[in-house]
Amino acid sequence: MSKNPIAITRRKFVGTFAGGLAAGAALSLSGPKLMAAGAIVPVSSELQRTQSAVQLARDEAFWREVAGAYDRTQGVINLEHGYWGKMARPVQEFYVAATKMVNTQNSYYARKDYGQDMRVAVQRVAGALGVSGEEIVLTRNATEAIHNLLRQYKGLRAGHQVLFADLDYPSFKQTMGWLTESRGVSAVELIIPRRADQNQIYRIYLDAFDANPDLKLMLLTHVSNQHGLVVPVARIATEARRRGIDVICDSAQSWGLLDYTLPDLQVDWAGFNLHKWIGAPVGVGALYMRRGSLEHIAPYPGEKDPTASLAHTRVHTATSNFAAILTVPTALDFHESIGAANKEARLRYLNSLWSSEAESMRHIELLGGLDASSSTGMGAFRLAGKTTVEDAKVLQQRLENDFGIFTVVRVGLASGACVRITPQVFTAADELGQLVSAMKKLA
Repeated sequence: MSKNPIAITRRKFVGTFAGGLAAGAALSLSGPKLMAAGAIVPVSSELQRTQSAVQLARDEAFWREVAGAYDRTQGVINLEHGYWGKMARPVQEFYVAATKMVNTQNSYYARKDYGQDMRVAVQRVAGALGVSGEEIVLTRNATEAIHNLLRQYKGLRAGHQVLFADLDYPSFKQTMGWLTESRGVSAVELIIPRRADQNQIYRIYLDAFDANPDLKLMLLTHVSNQHGLVVPVARIATEARRRGIDVICDSAQSWGLLDYTLPDLQVDWAGFNLHKWIGAPVGVGALYMRRGSLEHIAPYPGEKDPTASLAHTRVHTATSNFAAILTVPTALDFHESIGAANKEARLRYLNSLWSSEAESMRHIELLGGLDASSSTGMGAFRLAGKTTVEDAKVLQQRLENDFGIFTVVRVGLASGACVRITPQVFTAADELGQLVSAMKKLA
């Protein structure tokens, strides 16, 4: 029987789509462009080669070109990009076209070709993270990945202790509490200072290890969703391994916000989002399980893995968004065309534009990192002495209603609630200047 002439795989689809763009059929950009071969390269790639990431971070002309690839939020200065990342226009165009293809081809495509195309996306993610494809499973988000790791961890028994910190994601802290009820273990919660540096954070975890000899499992957040604080994961995880403490790493906010690969973290298990700083469609995350570590995490209920070597059996996402998965390589192309180091430097620079000014404002209380190694492009603040959730809600509303600046309230820190500030690569420097002006008027 001959093949159906309308059958389209991702590889044929990519070639057709990219060729159409090159011919001017679908897309016109003033910023990064999608070329005929499917690779996305910035217009000012020569500029990248002649400037360091730190120098490029301050080049407003370059970042205006990058911003030209994004559709802007209308009617407000949006400084809440930590929820999920906006797709660049070429990524969005690819996603729309992929959605149409999947909808047209339906189950014929899904049952015949999607499996291979999904494996292409997995390999692309693995390569970007510096690991092998068999160690990566695509999920709907980091939350799904980390919840499965916590619930399916096999090493706990009555009398063991589990460790987490106040800066961890609230849902994960609740799951750690669930472990105390379901497994008979006791939980230890660390309190991280409102502002801290790498050595202080490391010392807090080290002291906790010394004070709690029955620790068996810990949750370790790479970048806190609350205020962007960087935790020295590799140092802590290395010491934890020496003491027989297993580490589950929450990297939901860090990949794309920081420039790194998985071997840099020295962890066995981690959860990621691709729809935050990588810029893939909403609904794509990843689970990392180091080769040789699967025996400690049970398969998802009903799944079988007698050889303890099949990472995909630890998650069961059922029917997923096929088009979103197909778009992952394109999102990574765009991310890498800007440059991971360049993105990190730009976001750090944008954060410094407002936080350095806030340092001298007596009515403002900053949260997060005390030094460059502990800080990211995300930050947070509150009015001095105003630590309740209601205080933070009032502040968020005032910023939005009085100054046209959209932010988000974060809760869960022992020191109190705050408002998080999260620019993106398309945020203009003068928008942070408007935030500074607004903060001065909050006195």
